[in-house]
Amino acid sequence: MREFAHLLERLAFTPQRNGKLRLLGRYFGATPDPERGLALAALTGDLKLRAVTSSMLRGLATARVDDQLFAASYDFVGDLAETIALIWPEPETPPNDPDLPLPMLVEELRSTGKAGLPALIASRLDALNPSERYAYLKLATGGLRVGVSARLARAALAEYGELPLTEIEEIWHGLTPPYLELFQWAEGGEKPVSAALAPFRPVMLSTATDLDALQSLDPADFAAEWKWDGIRVQAVSDQGTRRLYSRTGEDIGGAFPDLLDRLDFDGVIDGELLVRRGDLVGSFGDLQQRLNRKTVSKKLLASHPAGLRAYDLLLWGGRDLRQMPFESRRARLEAAIEGLDDRRIDASPLLPFDTWEDLAALRADPPDTVIEGIMLKRRDSAYLAGRIRGPWFKWKRDPMVIDAVLMYAQRGHGKRSGYYSDFTFGVWDGDELVPVGKAYFGFTDEELKDLDRFVRNNTVDRFGPVRAVAQKKVVEVAFEGLNRSARHKSGVAMRFPRISRIRDDKPAGEADRIETLRDMLPPELA
Repeated sequence: MREFAHLLERLAFTPQRNGKLRLLGRYFGATPDPERGLALAALTGDLKLRAVTSSMLRGLATARVDDQLFAASYDFVGDLAETIALIWPEPETPPNDPDLPLPMLVEELRSTGKAGLPALIASRLDALNPSERYAYLKLATGGLRVGVSARLARAALAEYGELPLTEIEEIWHGLTPPYLELFQWAEGGEKPVSAALAPFRPVMLSTATDLDALQSLDPADFAAEWKWDGIRVQAVSDQGTRRLYSRTGEDIGGAFPDLLDRLDFDGVIDGELLVRRGDLVGSFGDLQQRLNRKTVSKKLLASHPAGLRAYDLLLWGGRDLRQMPFESRRARLEAAIEGLDDRRIDASPLLPFDTWEDLAALRADPPDTVIEGIMLKRRDSAYLAGRIRGPWFKWKRDPMVIDAVLMYAQRGHGKRSGYYSDFTFGVWDGDELVPVGKAYFGFTDEELKDLDRFVRNNTVDRFGPVRAVAQKKVVEVAFEGLNRSARHKSGVAMRFPRISRIRDDKPAGEADRIETLRDMLPPELA
């Protein structure tokens, strides 16, 4: 447990992606089975334990310390596990400093009944030091929050074993903790055979472009379609098993049973998850009503029905189509959608254009407000996992918009004095985030509460009234212009930035880079 606690502590205070990869690689190499596999499962969210509630933990804490002292401490610290780890009184008889094995602690939390959990947890907190208590409580609640996404954890394993990340992701859903066969593969053994039906396939991503950048390309080489403002998903149906994955491979089908019921095919469709009311497409705000729910009421199913607007076809009828050119896949997609004959599953229409100026005119006047731009795809492009510059481009509509990562937060003023509502955000410069702006509006009251909760639960450092947060919350930032700035490390300053959208569907590693922002500068300032 001691090494696991040390790992979490180092990860939480290491902002750079490459630094986290190195930490994880060293841990995998120095830690025996099954401990390293359980740690990997905890980081990826695949370690299923009995639910340990915040109310249970508060009860344990206030049984040991004054409840007013605890409340004041929790308000200052902002993180329940950290507060309890620090305030928990040392036992009268100090433990003989054993290093409790992580597998034993996991098995206890997995097998102990609800009635026995409080006594078990209290006894373990007595036997651990503050750093270990923090790790133990994070393990018990399932909220590690150390700036490591599931994909980054898998990427660390791929780098450790010199394995293709795409191959790990394709078999991941057929494996179970502690992943003994996966680590054997990473250390020279045989590749495990996945028993999973309807596995996730890594998605292909695009790079940003604009009219000037397109002038060097031949329009005849590209197909264009609208970029819809939902969330990118992968709909998979395999021998009766149906799943709906986010772009990062998270199974989100439980929140969309009405769409799962319609996946009556054998294949994999890449598309956009939307709220569909007949021919009308709901706003992203409508879709947010359905996201991140464990259960969906009949009322919400009726008022916010889910639909799929298809972009691409990866597999169909047992055949892998990913190496075929886009134009061929598109023809098969249209035939497949026609065969489904379902009004809630359709193909995103291709746009007719001869010149880039034709396409610019379409982009400037889209037929639906739920369109955030245009996608461009080379007609001869295979479906390749990851972000590869050249085959696919995204051309977003005005205003200027980027995806950034929250870095710092401060309390607001007036009626917002009880909330963290002033946010500093950054984009990637190499392996580091650099601040590029600050915003304190653009979100709804409900989104403000969610952001405030995120800050309190993910604080990693404090600088007077400013909290540094775990660098994993992505927000879409809209702004009206960009200038050079000698006062900012990034060299740029935004005019009138606002948080226009919270991108919980997007990992921090896929936020925009400083080069993207600099490319947005007016020609006279570039």
